[in-house]
Amino acid sequence: METPTTEKTYPWLRFYPKGVPYTINPDAYTSISALIEEGCRRFNDKPAYACMGKQITYEELDRLSQQFASFLQNDLGLQKGDKLAIQMPNTLQYPIAMFGALRAGLVVVNTNPLYTPREMQHQFKDSGVKVIVILANFAANLDKIIDKTDIKHVIITQLGDLLGFPKKQIVNAVVKYVKKLVPTYTLPGAISFNEALNRGSRQAFKPVSIQSNDLAFIQYTGGTTGVSKGAMLTQRNIISNVEGQHAWMKPSGIPEGSGVFVAALPLYHVYALTTNALAALKSGCMNLLITNPRDLNAFIDDLKKYKITAFTGVNTLYNGLLNHPRIGEVDFSHLRVTSAGGMALQTSVAERWTKLTGNTPCEGYGLTETSPVLSSNPIDGTVRVGTIGIPWPSTEMKIIRDDESNAPLGEPGEIVARGPQVFIGYYNRPEETAKAMMGDWFKTGDIGVMNEDGFFKIVDRKKDMILVSGFNVYPNEIEDVVAQCPGVLEVACIGVPNEKSTEIVKIFVVKKDPDLTEDTIKAFCRENLTPYKIPKVIEFRNELPKSNVGKILRRPLRDEELAKLKK
Repeated sequence: METPTTEKTYPWLRFYPKGVPYTINPDAYTSISALIEEGCRRFNDKPAYACMGKQITYEELDRLSQQFASFLQNDLGLQKGDKLAIQMPNTLQYPIAMFGALRAGLVVVNTNPLYTPREMQHQFKDSGVKVIVILANFAANLDKIIDKTDIKHVIITQLGDLLGFPKKQIVNAVVKYVKKLVPTYTLPGAISFNEALNRGSRQAFKPVSIQSNDLAFIQYTGGTTGVSKGAMLTQRNIISNVEGQHAWMKPSGIPEGSGVFVAALPLYHVYALTTNALAALKSGCMNLLITNPRDLNAFIDDLKKYKITAFTGVNTLYNGLLNHPRIGEVDFSHLRVTSAGGMALQTSVAERWTKLTGNTPCEGYGLTETSPVLSSNPIDGTVRVGTIGIPWPSTEMKIIRDDESNAPLGEPGEIVARGPQVFIGYYNRPEETAKAMMGDWFKTGDIGVMNEDGFFKIVDRKKDMILVSGFNVYPNEIEDVVAQCPGVLEVACIGVPNEKSTEIVKIFVVKKDPDLTEDTIKAFCRENLTPYKIPKVIEFRNELPKSNVGKILRRPLRDEELAKLKK
């Protein structure tokens, strides 16, 4: 939205929070590297990250990320544009590796550490990754597929590597020998993360000339259709979202250099990547990294140590905390912003969170392809629970019909959006890119409605994508895997509504082998799918609904399931 016109065209303008501009400057920085350098200089003595009881300042973040960048340049000989994958949960090593790679001009490929070898192979081969930073816990999976990729360099870190003596030794020993969470692997030539930092400290880092349209991330997603593909996010895309968040947060009153952001969502997820890791560079806030948010007891212990000012999360996270008997021990009196995204925020959860903390969650909306935020509820008190709010600065959204004409207010249709945060396309997939775009408008694949005040609401999804706890699951992928299971003749996959995770994966299977069992299928899926993609419900049938050309139809199966739920 370069120049706002009238409230008739943009009805949401009258609800913009005071002090928030209608537009931002997407060229405020030439690169994320420039943003990193400015943030570390301005807030050098302020804490940047805390994890497992250890803090590092912005000055330390600057020094360590430079050392890592130097190692990539001088020891590995990597050049601007080379691809580096990061595969680990939230640890202090994550931002150091990511910022170091970006400063060296590399393209970061964030990877879910729960990926199976099959999923890792696809992503690494597709993106052309040359180097990977991986937690030792997952190195055994890399061992199985590295020879089928272009990866030349492996950097391995352990969970406690940056926690200092003696905590480093204790944590690493417990993880490896007591909990036995590090399967045996053989990766000749791999180097430890700490040794990489040590080597990088011996030679000077040479700044790289990076431009705003250079690629920063290849962030994998299913997009609006089909199999997993890499969304190309430029330096400018990301900076636009950082500038948008900084502007949107102004009414919160959180002083620069003093806020504490809870980063419970993994930094490999685009939501936390931008709204936590990168936005903090602009505001000088500290990110409290939660390595394992499923361990709610430890999570609450961490929350009790700090004066939390901002919290980003998804509905399942907030719901889990609200249902924990110890949540009342946390002091939320300093909380100014609760951001909810990634999946629909349930009204009951929003109401309970507001009652507990005194802070109403502001639900927002975005996609990997939009870096990610497009809209959010204002944080000045104008929250409409059940909506995804209004567009961010320099962002336009509208509803279109199937013929791509504009839908009138109140009529459901596909949400399309444009702005400087919209990606430049899918990596090496021009045809998929063309399908996702309507001129300079991105077609989200979500069905929504805009009310007369300009607030948007999601009402359905256009495609068959299944949403499990904020993660996209694509039926094509599940069906492709299950179809390879011995004894399966035909399979169809759908999402079934679920209170805890929004949806769960259900498959319908026609047997080829009459002795085929649910246990056999689930065991096969565990070998080939990330846990959240594994079907929770399996139903055997004699036949599946098909079109007149033999295509298996999912919609009749979904309709049946919805009918059951209504009874």
